[in-house]
Amino acid sequence: MSVSTRDLFREAMASLASGVTVITARRADGEPCGLAATSTASFSADPPSVMVSIAHASRCHDTLAACERFGVHILGADEETAARLFASREDHKFAQLDWSWDGDVPELGGAIAFLRCRRSDTFARYDHSILIGDLEGGRHGPGEPLLYALRRMNWTLS
Repeated sequence: MSVSTRDLFREAMASLASGVTVITARRADGEPCGLAATSTASFSADPPSVMVSIAHASRCHDTLAACERFGVHILGADEETAARLFASREDHKFAQLDWSWDGDVPELGGAIAFLRCRRSDTFARYDHSILIGDLEGGRHGPGEPLLYALRRMNWTLS
């Protein structure tokens, strides 16, 4: 039986474990926006930078594609609820969480790491945009990361 390339791609990528992140920025109206992302990776060590893939259909896409700065939050194994909240179409996501402003970037309180980035480039291709952000600062603490694999967000390293 022949499998379509789309089905092959989806099944193969479901087997690739990735960390769960939340990407945040300030909207033009001053309010925070954020979304869950599993397509986040280091981009360069010199300068330290990250890349994030954002779907054009995301309600935060336009804000992230145009913002000067954004935050990358690496979620801990105990933060599946926050991951599901930011993966949802729920309004007022930030009202349900501990967060504060780090300058003009929303910072979630519970993440095991927060990377404050200055957007250095954006590439639009197919149905996503790739954001490149140069690290300006942040924090990193203890904890096991939340992993996404096999279409589930409840994997841990332990």
